[in-house]
Amino acid sequence: MPQASTEATSSGAASGGQLEERIDLSTETTQKIAQSKSLPLADALALLSALEKRCRVGNDTPSLVKVCEASLELCHEANDYEALVTTLKTLSTRRSQKSKAIAALVTKCLPWVVDEEDGFTPIPTDAKDAATNQETLVTELRNITDGKMYLEAERARLTRSLAILKESAGDIATAANVLQDVHVETYGSISKREKIEFILEQMRLTLLKRDYVRAYIVSNKVKRSMLDEEGMSELKIKFYVLLSQYHSHERDALELAKCFHAIYATASASAGTGGDDTKWKESLTNTVVFLCLSEYSNEVKDMMERINLDPQLEKIVECKETITSFLKKEIIHYPLPHQAMLESIPAFVNGGETDDASLALKGHWHTTFHTRIIQHNLRVASMYYRQIHTSRLATLLSLTTPETEQHLSNMVSSGALYAKIDRPKDIVRFAKKRCEEEVLSDWAADIKELLGLVDETTYLIQKENMVQSH
Repeated sequence: MPQASTEATSSGAASGGQLEERIDLSTETTQKIAQSKSLPLADALALLSALEKRCRVGNDTPSLVKVCEASLELCHEANDYEALVTTLKTLSTRRSQKSKAIAALVTKCLPWVVDEEDGFTPIPTDAKDAATNQETLVTELRNITDGKMYLEAERARLTRSLAILKESAGDIATAANVLQDVHVETYGSISKREKIEFILEQMRLTLLKRDYVRAYIVSNKVKRSMLDEEGMSELKIKFYVLLSQYHSHERDALELAKCFHAIYATASASAGTGGDDTKWKESLTNTVVFLCLSEYSNEVKDMMERINLDPQLEKIVECKETITSFLKKEIIHYPLPHQAMLESIPAFVNGGETDDASLALKGHWHTTFHTRIIQHNLRVASMYYRQIHTSRLATLLSLTTPETEQHLSNMVSSGALYAKIDRPKDIVRFAKKRCEEEVLSDWAADIKELLGLVDETTYLIQKENMVQSH
């Protein structure tokens, strides 16, 4: 009777075009993993290293995964992080290493460095050495996942984890640079929500780094339509809060108004379902203030008209009266009745990085507020006067004559107003001097309209006469 063979069973030699030969080493793997647990770490790793090669060459992927995981487990139980990183690097860079084995290595190490709930928050550590070892392991795992599409989700989360570690160490610039290396918007294995969260983190760090140009570029990666989807309200508010910091730095009042209006629309919807009223009131106040600070245009006027019709505005009396004043064709006296309250909003200084910058930003908005009121008053004056003495106009605006001329010149230069100043005669002309052809054309149009009315009236009289005669 032939003796039973003690060698590992084989799936048969590979022939042309068929699968590679696979040797079943599962029994030997189980035995040697159990044996390694009773050996010193160095001897155990040497034993499993030889077995790992046989599994890899023999194409026994399930056994290969078990050997790789067991090797890492031994290093972790021995609390030898240096051996853990070395073993991880060695196993992942083996010649013709299987992708499943590499994925198993990364998956095995993840719970040791990051929270399993979200997959990116580093596990808190007290000792300095433990924090260093944690950062080293995260960095090595990132290096392993680099360029591997089947590990792109893990790479994105490890990158975010490393950025958190760098930020906690006070290195904001490195944290921002690390996070920018990952173009998460191109990853297909990550959910839409997680992508937006990652991009928002990129925006936050680049703003902390004061790289405003890159922060704006990153913000364009977020599709606004995604933020309007169900369950995205929290991320939408966070996005527009971060975007408002950029526009505050750029001192773009209209874009700030749009950001705060988007926040208001989201916060008011949340308030309608039992949320806090404070958020939408603050956002609506900011919207009104920055609309008043925006340079006049059809878009600004349209937005003011829409907000003025909002019933929620009635609950904020100061904002209601302010926006009504800007919509009326009447002179506004400076300062406004609620000027101090409107200029005390936190958004006036949020864009400043330092105390000096905050004061400079607040001073800029204060000056701009006064300028917008003067510009409104000049537009109103141009509607009611064809020409007016400069001194009289200055009195209406509560300005000196030189200040009035300066504001007039600025509005004429920007194309916001037509005016001509006759200094010797102290006269400002708001009406354009028309040529003879224009006057004649207008007269002809008026005559045509008049004759049309006469014809229509004659027809109606004749119609009534015919009705009455019968």
